[in-house]
Amino acid sequence: MLTLLEDKIATPLGPLWIVCDEQYALRAIEWEEHSDRMAQLLDIHYGKNRYQRRYSQDPNGLSRALTAYFDGDLHIIDTLPTATAGTEFQREVWRQLRTIPCGQTLNYGQLATRLGRPGAARAVGAANGSNPISIVVPCHRVIGSNGTMTGYAGGVGRKEWLLRHEGYLLL
Repeated sequence: MLTLLEDKIATPLGPLWIVCDEQYALRAIEWEEHSDRMAQLLDIHYGKNRYQRRYSQDPNGLSRALTAYFDGDLHIIDTLPTATAGTEFQREVWRQLRTIPCGQTLNYGQLATRLGRPGAARAVGAANGSNPISIVVPCHRVIGSNGTMTGYAGGVGRKEWLLRHEGYLLL
C-alpha cells in the first residue's frame, strides 16, 4: 500500500494541501476548498483503498519550499521532485509544463506543437486540467490563444495572481 504524507500551509491565496510519497516526491497539491477534487484524483491515479494518507509536518522541507515560493523565491519550485500517475500523454504534457519559464506563458496550441502534436490543443487542455500538482507543475502558465485567462482548477483569480506573482504582465 502506498503511503502519502500530507501537510497544509497558509498562502496569500488560501490554505494549500501538499501531498508527497515517502520518497518526498510530490503527488498532489490542491487548494483546501478543492480537497474533494484532490481525493478523487488520488483515487483515480492510485486506486481507491490502495493508499493511505498520513499527516507529516513539512515533509522533507516541501512545505517550507512552497512557502518560500509565495514569499518570492519563485524558482524554488523548479527544484522540487514530482511523481505523477496518469496516462503517458498526461505525464508528457505535465513534464512539458515544467519547461515553461517563470513569468512566461504558452497557449494550448503552442504547447501541443512543442509536444510534436500540433492538432492536439484540446487534448493538451484536458491533460492540463487534470494536473494533480498545481503550481510546481505550472498549469497556470497556459492561457488561451487570444491571451485570455482560461480555466484553472483553483479559479481564474488565483491563476492571475500566480502569473502576476511570477512577473507576467497581464493585459
